[in-house]
Amino acid sequence: MKHRILASISITALAAAPAMAEEPLDLGAIVLSPSLSPVSAARTGATVEVIEDEELQNTDTTLRQTLSRQPGVSYSANGGVGTNTTLRIRGLDTNYIGVRINGIDVADPSSTQTSFNFGGLTSAGLGRVEVLKGSQSAIYGSEAIGGVIDITTMRARGRGPTTELNLEFGSFDTYSGSFGYAYGGERGEVAMTYSRFRTEGISARAGDTEKDGYDSEMLTATAEYDLTDGLTLGAALLWRDGTAEVDRSTTDNRGTNLFAQRGARAFARFETGAVQHELAFSAYQSDRQDPGGFTTSFLGERETLEYRGSAPLNAGLTLNFGADRTEESFALPGTSGDVTTHSVFTEALYAPSDTLDLSLALRHDDHSMFGGSSSGRLAAAWRATPDWTVRAVLGTGFRAPSLYELYGPFGSATLQPEESRSFELGVERDLGAGSIRATAFYTEIDNLIQYDFTTSAYNQVPGTTTTKGLELAGTYDVNERYSLFGNYTLTDAENNGARLVRVPRHDLVLGVEADLGRGFGGMFEVQQVVDVVPSAFAPAGNKVGDYTLVNLGVTYDVSTQAQAYMRVENLLDEDYETAGGYNMPGRAAYFGLRASF
Repeated sequence: MKHRILASISITALAAAPAMAEEPLDLGAIVLSPSLSPVSAARTGATVEVIEDEELQNTDTTLRQTLSRQPGVSYSANGGVGTNTTLRIRGLDTNYIGVRINGIDVADPSSTQTSFNFGGLTSAGLGRVEVLKGSQSAIYGSEAIGGVIDITTMRARGRGPTTELNLEFGSFDTYSGSFGYAYGGERGEVAMTYSRFRTEGISARAGDTEKDGYDSEMLTATAEYDLTDGLTLGAALLWRDGTAEVDRSTTDNRGTNLFAQRGARAFARFETGAVQHELAFSAYQSDRQDPGGFTTSFLGERETLEYRGSAPLNAGLTLNFGADRTEESFALPGTSGDVTTHSVFTEALYAPSDTLDLSLALRHDDHSMFGGSSSGRLAAAWRATPDWTVRAVLGTGFRAPSLYELYGPFGSATLQPEESRSFELGVERDLGAGSIRATAFYTEIDNLIQYDFTTSAYNQVPGTTTTKGLELAGTYDVNERYSLFGNYTLTDAENNGARLVRVPRHDLVLGVEADLGRGFGGMFEVQQVVDVVPSAFAPAGNKVGDYTLVNLGVTYDVSTQAQAYMRVENLLDEDYETAGGYNMPGRAAYFGLRASF
């Protein structure tokens, strides 16, 4: 079943652990985000959720909806598709989350707090998403205190060509389509995807009836080729454009925002003896236009030159190491700025026994404004029995002030980096026909940066901000036709005793997937969010708080290569808000056809 948690897949593979000396042990799927080199899911102490192609496609209108059903992940949005959206991992906002698409850092250097806007990103053309939780500054540097979301697009599924086509239409005059082509050969592969999404939308601002539409296109391309047995060259391209209608105020509902995102990455992998090397260069540009707004244009650029190496020192010890140089700049009308960060990092992966894996990562960043900052992460995965796994992570992190916070119209050059400490402890149990998992987490941040309305500037917030809580998740296959899934997250997030706004205290997801026979499949799901505090600036009568969403989906296998589907989002037509004064979509139905050949 597609909702099966990656951890359960990993644990199942451990049943053969006692026989490891006699035959190779399959430790489950490979994950890319938790370490400086790929690791098997069962051998990392970090908590990582993996959403594969099957769950990404046909399931939701936007990726933010899919992500919000993962344990510990929530979002708030200023309206429907295409509006500004803040994603949160364990209560920490998007500016604490690193985001990569095919290895390209897509956080916007010109945004008020360097981050990626998930409001208009759909799952079209995506092949896999990894959600890495907890402080990851030792691996990814700044903007990774809360975690990392690593996105890869469609890839070749073996030798020969693969073509994917998806067409969909539905409520709010929504039309979307995507096309993907990949080819795998003996020495390499190529892949490209194109998607288009258009909707008349809903009114973003509550109390207004004028619809706010959204139109976007995205093109991606990836390629890699084994030039020789020891040298591989590769590249990735990202092209994304969009137009979003917005409501500027209660008296002005005719605003339009435009964005253009361009990204590229090129790499070379090679070997010298037993040491593997990768040298990569990536560039990203975000150009946003807001005609009629207070600030009419935002231009952000980033260039990164990176080296990574990996050396197996013995059968149980691998040393990863590297360095990078990142230049970021932004330009607004009347102001601009840039910073450069030089970084060195290393990670030791050590397996003292067949049942224990340890990792220690250290990183030092030299910021052109703030000087040096060091961070570390210690993680462990202990397979206590074939059915039980214990994971633990202890980490430190930092977030440097964004260029806007430093040089923008409300910025302050006296700001200092935020510093964090985090800890998590988890236990997983394989049930044979399913799995259960519990993870306790704790993060504290000093020198939090927020906008101060009394001084009309960004200032450091006194005291320590903490987010702590518990994630529970599980799946169970009742029989060959029915599977149950669910998760629950308790999050207590506060600063100096005051709750952080828009962070759900309780978030519950329960659902069932079924093989209905004769080619039909179905999914029924309930998500309940309880105890959300609105912003102090939310209008009176706002609807931020408790809400319950019911979703329903049905699929039909037209052939072995094509599937028709229908889904209903917000089946009970819940009237709710995730940000005070901004509507969320009511009941909506979508119909589509997906083919792969």
